[in-house]
Amino acid sequence: LPAAARMFADQGLSVPLITTPGDFVSADMDYAESLFAACAEAGVKLVKLGYWHMDADGYWPTLSRCRQRLEGFAKLAEKTGVKPVVHNHSGSTMGLNSCAMMHIMEGFDPSLVGVFADVGHLSMVGEPYPMAFSIVRGYLSAVAFKDLKRKKNQDGTWGIEVLPMGLGVGNFPQVMQILKEIAFDGPISFHCEYGFLPPESIIHQCNIDTRFIQGIVDKLG
Repeated sequence: LPAAARMFADQGLSVPLITTPGDFVSADMDYAESLFAACAEAGVKLVKLGYWHMDADGYWPTLSRCRQRLEGFAKLAEKTGVKPVVHNHSGSTMGLNSCAMMHIMEGFDPSLVGVFADVGHLSMVGEPYPMAFSIVRGYLSAVAFKDLKRKKNQDGTWGIEVLPMGLGVGNFPQVMQILKEIAFDGPISFHCEYGFLPPESIIHQCNIDTRFIQGIVDKLG
């Protein structure tokens, strides 16, 4: 990672955040400390953790275990200066919206742990954007951009479909206005989850998404 970060730096780029595997959920994992140490050496300030899911014994016992695990990550943050961030995600994940996220975060030092707010998933299971960002504002460390909509599966169940930005239910002008008002200066990650496209088309769509958001920024001034 440090060598890769130096290659990016040579091209005028930085690596503000890395994403860990979905099962990276405990500071007791055998590579957790070395991962945080490598991030510190590389100048990476944020680490996106994996996902906690509600266990069979229910929400509150699971929440207690999540907070214990976050405490372990907070100790790594205190040791290395690298902050773990928890990403809100639809489904049975813990912290799926801002209210649920604060069950996890409440009482922790916001300089040691943070929230990775995902606009797409907030659109599906979250609060209205002004409320969602206000709830987690003290912990807001990164923002994820993707656009989603509900879809009905053939078996009658409901799922989620990823769409190019501006074609789903996300209100990105409102989100950008909120981020401007709170003077958010952390990284914004574009989640170009377009696996239904060929690779070269994914790159083109990512560029279109970037221009879409830049157009909103330009209008806001």
